[in-house]
Amino acid sequence: MKWYIQNKLEKYVKKYFDKHSEIKLVVVAGSVGKTSTKVAIGTVLSERYRVRLHEGNHNSQISAPLAILGINFPKNLRSIKAWLEVFKAARLRIAEPSDVDVIIQELGSDRIGEVEHFGKYLKPDIAVITAVSPEHMEYFHEIETVAREELGVANFSKLALINRDDIDGKYSRFLTNAKVNTYGTSSVAEYHFNSQDYSLAGGHRGEFVVPEWQNPIPTEIHVLGEHTLRPAIAAGAVGVKLGMSADEIASGLKKVRSLPGRMNVLRGVSNSIIIDDTYNSSPLALESALRELYKLSAPQRIAVLGSMNELGLTSQVEHEAIGKICDPNMLAWVITVGEEAEKYLAPAAKSRGCQVKSFKTAIQAGSFVNSVLENNAAILFKGSQGGIYLEEAVKVVLHSTADESSLVRQSPEWLATKTTFFSNNQ
Repeated sequence: MKWYIQNKLEKYVKKYFDKHSEIKLVVVAGSVGKTSTKVAIGTVLSERYRVRLHEGNHNSQISAPLAILGINFPKNLRSIKAWLEVFKAARLRIAEPSDVDVIIQELGSDRIGEVEHFGKYLKPDIAVITAVSPEHMEYFHEIETVAREELGVANFSKLALINRDDIDGKYSRFLTNAKVNTYGTSSVAEYHFNSQDYSLAGGHRGEFVVPEWQNPIPTEIHVLGEHTLRPAIAAGAVGVKLGMSADEIASGLKKVRSLPGRMNVLRGVSNSIIIDDTYNSSPLALESALRELYKLSAPQRIAVLGSMNELGLTSQVEHEAIGKICDPNMLAWVITVGEEAEKYLAPAAKSRGCQVKSFKTAIQAGSFVNSVLENNAAILFKGSQGGIYLEEAVKVVLHSTADESSLVRQSPEWLATKTTFFSNNQ
């Protein structure tokens, strides 16, 4: 039944674009940062265009077609009646006049060949590739396989924008499409941002450099950290490619904000600063988050680091590598949550001279942070989804319970899942 549904949805998507050829399709692929990049692109493009995107991570073989068509995922996946309603909605979407100018869709991949499969029914106008870093290594095994998978989207798209900072140039051998531009925070990227001033409250003020235009665009981007600038820069580049003006792009970039659980700055108890990066964790994102924590001027810095999931056979090496960049001169405490982090990251951090404490659950870690927290401290919470849930540790040190609505995974379904998990792991 699954394959029948998937095949049916793919045919509907193809018919939709055949009928509405005026609609532009922008896709986002990559190891990390897809959702942040997708939403940033949507924010900028909305200054001129009618945009459709799903704010969640509906990027699988079945959820992606539904997100493209703007159809809700059925609650009962086993209900034939529910899927018949979905098919009816798809036919109506095809027949109706178009209600959007641009569709922005992220494409996920858990196994080899999934990105390539999207190319069987999608012909994107622009593909944005955010990063190549270890992901789902239990299936990909080698980083070169990840690179081949993620960069594959460029080869069936009309144009590709590739993150110059987080994708090694050696992987260009996997590209067969010559229509490729680069974006990033470094000046070697064709589209880049020169940050001239930065504050925690105001973000970055600077200039967005566009190779097609003689003069850069003065603007502001209100995010924390260099790596969180890149989704906004990608958004600006897409805006240029789709014919937006400098004023429209500048206005859109000013409206870009961090998503919940992605380097989101919150106020903690004892006048502390919380960097909430709890949505997910990978080696590249975790290293970037740590470096941003080091830049903050604070009398005490604490890193609460959860196990990185989906690393397969590379887990030990990647966790140890993170432990080795934990700097005792920058961190008062390294606190780990989860088995892999305790087994590999914690010993590596201790070998550097860091003060380390390991816990089985996020709630235990949050309580410990609360007990050692000094006034005006800065705390990074960086963790994965399955079995880590560091957003629950953040709750323990939030200044106000009202800010809990800014955390990830707070729906009734997620809260029930986590209640069961913590009850079973006291």
